[in-house]
Amino acid sequence: MSQPEQPQIYLVTPPEIELSRFTGQLAAALDAHPVACVRLALSTREEDDIARAADACREITHARDIALVLESHIALVERLGLDGVHLVDGARSVRKARKALGPDAIVGAHCGDSRHDGLNAGESGADYVSFGPVGQTALGDGAQAGAELFAWWSEMIELPVVAEGALDADTIAALAPVTDFFGIGAEIWREDDPAQALLRLVAAMG
Repeated sequence: MSQPEQPQIYLVTPPEIELSRFTGQLAAALDAHPVACVRLALSTREEDDIARAADACREITHARDIALVLESHIALVERLGLDGVHLVDGARSVRKARKALGPDAIVGAHCGDSRHDGLNAGESGADYVSFGPVGQTALGDGAQAGAELFAWWSEMIELPVVAEGALDADTIAALAPVTDFFGIGAEIWREDDPAQALLRLVAAMG
């Protein structure tokens, strides 16, 4: 299998956003560099808050012909006019999501560092899998999705793969030849100018 071309960018929102400020940052980031997809990944469990954020982000992404997926909340996807769902429990909910949303919706699955979960997610109907964190972090159990996982996946599996979590320029440079997407979130939103931070990370792809 040939090596992928330069990976595409998959933006992940912060877990908490102030809409009046974030919408401008999101628009600027989307205009700074081509983005394949945006994931609305809010920590809130308040349906109204999710709906308001989804409405604001959808207006920005769809105006640019960019897909917007919602993290975890399968039942809200169609109601909010979104393009799909990103699941965080590996392969467990993929069949349920596919059945609920139909064949045209995007269904993605985060599979940690588990090749087995990734393969199961693909067999269950996922459109992509994500592995991570790929950088060093003390969060969770500290496990990392190593470069060897992405190298194996890119050689053996057709299903698109996303590298995400604790990314930096060196990690991006190392993984660029063996991943299809970089899931970039906190790495840019914590900066004063997220659009410029995004461009710096993109430059690391070479």
